[in-house]
This record gives sequence, structure tokens and C-alpha cells, in this order.
Amino acid sequence: MKIACLQFAPELGKVKENIARADEILKRSIVPINLDWLVLPELAFSGYNFHSLEEITPYLEPTTAGISTRWAIEVALHYKCHVTVGYPEVTTTEPKTQYNSTVTVNPSGVVVNNYRKSFLYYTDETWSSEGPSRFFSGQLGGLGQVTLGICMDINPYKFITPWTDYEFANAALNANSPLICVSMAWLCTLSPEELAQNPTQADFATVAYWVERFQPFIETAKEKGPVMIVLANRCGMEKTVCYAGSSTVIRIDASGVSLYETLGKAEEKCLIVDLNERPKFQVRSGR
Repeated sequence: MKIACLQFAPELGKVKENIARADEILKRSIVPINLDWLVLPELAFSGYNFHSLEEITPYLEPTTAGISTRWAIEVALHYKCHVTVGYPEVTTTEPKTQYNSTVTVNPSGVVVNNYRKSFLYYTDETWSSEGPSRFFSGQLGGLGQVTLGICMDINPYKFITPWTDYEFANAALNANSPLICVSMAWLCTLSPEELAQNPTQADFATVAYWVERFQPFIETAKEKGPVMIVLANRCGMEKTVCYAGSSTVIRIDASGVSLYETLGKAEEKCLIVDLNERPKFQVRSGR
């Protein structure tokens, strides 16, 4: 299976410009003709750092019927692959409700999933409701059994539940999902100056944190078998916040934790990984 993560730096509220930016990155990438899945970041085209419902309202999209879904359909048909993209959703039925969502389209251009973020970050809480069901695990088109999440989903609920509850990882583990995908707008603690230094180098502190949030898979790898984890993050800055980039695809199996490849912290690029190949870097050996 071949999976691509399109990492870029959308600007807040510049939807058309952000779409053009994503298109340009895809055009300059060597996208394989047998790509299975293209994954974009959380709120990919609207940008993320909205501070109120009033501020984000002009960019809300009707459920699986807005500009992000139309783009996903067009790209899915062009590359004959599944496409997942994050967008700010508003329901079309009363009472209207807003969600931080991802839509997934299959290679035939048919919407096969609309997932609503379960665990909200502080910024989400200013405009979004929690998804009505925790995470998503199930058959996702031709991709098989998959668990989907969005960014904060991998953290403890509201940062108040015990660290060791690992709600998202355990949900995926209990669902026997061999493939996990998380669309992200993950922040970092680096300054703008630090982001600009060695932009093609990953923020490995962030990557290490992500790995830790999947500890249940590390502990059960010998019994459960391998799992592939796709972490598709954005990069760049919005207002005063910096994003970590560092999109990566992880394999956890009996031999330990390995990275297929990782993008840089400020790199705008399409990361393409073949899950049938051997990961490039081992970061933790098995027990």
C-alpha cells in the first residue's frame, strides 16, 4: 500500500490560495500511479487558528458538500486513490452544529466517511462541538480496517484523564486496526527563528511524543502484529503560533518502532511511503 501526506503551510482564511498551494505541491511531486491514499492536514484549506464561531463562520462548509469535499473528489478521480482532507463542518439540518471534521473520498469520487473530532483542543472549543461518537474504526473503502483521528484525539481527554489511559490508541487496538491515520494541525514550542533553521529537519521531540501516545501498540506488538500509523501534519505559522510539520509514517511491530520517513518541520512537500518497503529508521527496538 502506498500512502502520501501532503504537508504545507495554509494561511488563515485564504481558502482559494491554500488550495492552489496544495495543487502546486502535488504537481511538482512524483505521485505514483498506484497511490492508495492521500492525506491532508486538519482544517487544510481554511487554516486552523480561529478564536470564535464568528471568525470561522465564513469558512464553514456544509457536511461533505463544500469546497474541500469537491477538491477531494476531483483529486481522488485524478489520481484514482482515496483522499482524506480536514475541513470545518456545519450541519445542514437544524439545529446547525459545527464540527472539526475530515472527509474521505474513494477512488471513484464517492464520499465513504465523514469523521468529527472527538477530543477538542482549546482553540476548537471556541467554535466546534465534540463529535457524537469517539473516533472512527471500521472499513474505509478499499483501505480495509482503519482507525481515524484528528490531532488532539491522541492526547488525554481535555488533558485531564490519566496519561496512561491512551484512549485513542486503545480504541484502535481493540478494533484490531492495522492502519491508523491522524490528520493534524499540531503546534510546536519552537520559535519562528528556530523553525527557519534547517527547515528540512524534523522536530524530533514532537515525533517522539507522537510515538509515546501509541504505547499500547508497543506493549502488545508481539501478540497483535504490526500496525502502520500515518501522521499528516501541517507546517508554518498563523498569528503567533507555530506548527510542527514533521509528518511521518510509523511502523510498530515485534522488532520495535520504525519510521518509514519524516518530513522537515517547515517543509512543504508530499511525503510518499510504500508500506511494503522496509522503514528507513528504527527509533526503538522491541523487547
